[in-house]
Amino acid sequence: MRTLWEHRFAQRTERMAGSAIRELLKLTESPDVISFAGGLPAPEVFPKDEFLAAATRVLTGANGALALQYGTTEGYRPLREMIARHTARYGINVNSDNLLITSGSQQALDLLGKIFINRGDRIVVEAPTYLGALQAWNAYGAEYVTVPLDQDGMNTDALEAALRTGPKFIYALPNFQNPSGVTLTLARRQRLVELAERYGVPIVEDDPYGQLRYEGEHLPSLVTLDAQRADHCELCYTGNVIYLSTFSKILAPGLRVAWVVAPPNVIQKLTLAKQGADLQTSTLNQMVIHEMSQGGFLDRHIQVIREVYRARRDAMLSAMQEHFPHSVKWTKPAGGLFLWGILPEGINARHILEAAIQDKVAFVPGAAFYPHGQGVNTMRLNFSNMPIAKIHDGIARLGRVLVRAVGEAEEERVLA
Repeated sequence: MRTLWEHRFAQRTERMAGSAIRELLKLTESPDVISFAGGLPAPEVFPKDEFLAAATRVLTGANGALALQYGTTEGYRPLREMIARHTARYGINVNSDNLLITSGSQQALDLLGKIFINRGDRIVVEAPTYLGALQAWNAYGAEYVTVPLDQDGMNTDALEAALRTGPKFIYALPNFQNPSGVTLTLARRQRLVELAERYGVPIVEDDPYGQLRYEGEHLPSLVTLDAQRADHCELCYTGNVIYLSTFSKILAPGLRVAWVVAPPNVIQKLTLAKQGADLQTSTLNQMVIHEMSQGGFLDRHIQVIREVYRARRDAMLSAMQEHFPHSVKWTKPAGGLFLWGILPEGINARHILEAAIQDKVAFVPGAAFYPHGQGVNTMRLNFSNMPIAKIHDGIARLGRVLVRAVGEAEEERVLA
């Protein structure tokens, strides 16, 4: 008898849904499509030569065989020590007990869901928020309490009401938020940390873009502010924030190497969860990244990335100013990879996308980033992946689609 697979799947699979972005990327694989849809770094800035040289040194060195062997679940110790030293520059005392290397930040989000979320647990998220977090936690039965964003990030005036619902944790992206591109102000960061401590609700701080600032002053992370508020262990961090970051945006996403900073007892649980998932993150990739970090290369490379992405951001903002209707609004990010467009009420971004694809240009409709389905008139645009000439061309094409749509909507209102 043939297996009826649909009757064998676990109940949690009913809440699993494909990523709207991943599905959209399939439609934009044609080389003649100008895609602002993915959150893709620019392949031109991948340090291929340096990676080849570092990999050669690792594999031909005294520990070359170690790079091809199983490693500890927690991660390659020299890499963790390097991350700890970097973290200490921002006033956070961490040691190896505070650090776990993961196979990308997406794995870290899934592991957090595995150790924290019971079906029906509430999670406080920004609206809009990172689609990948929703996708990771939906399978564990999470429910979401949303806090709106404005140009200054999460509206902390609305946060206290959300905290009264008894959430398991708060999820926040304070730097150049995905998808909106906005940055949480210092005053709101301080308020967020204060309220979280008052209500005894931990914070998950997702910071993949923090080093990609193109203007303005660096702002302290939430974990830094939390460490300053209380007397924690002198040798390790024992506070209220779980901090995530990654090498995907400053080296290459294909390496799939990220890290978690958290109190030791949280790291212990995450480690057990990771052992059941993949045993460990690639030893070779970790050792190569550590080798590449020597001699100040990472700091120099980040400067190169900033210059490239700053120019592309400026090109997109300039093109939008020239080609978009005045009734369309957008954010002006100080860093990161994205900006956020807001269309006039009554215009559905998904319908705009359908028309735009006919003109060989793509973006992500914003409704996918809301857990409760709002934002039908919003859109996320990525500026890091396309060269400047294609940014100008693609925004001009999209602008023509928007001009037609806005004009038709105005005509309908007049006739009504």
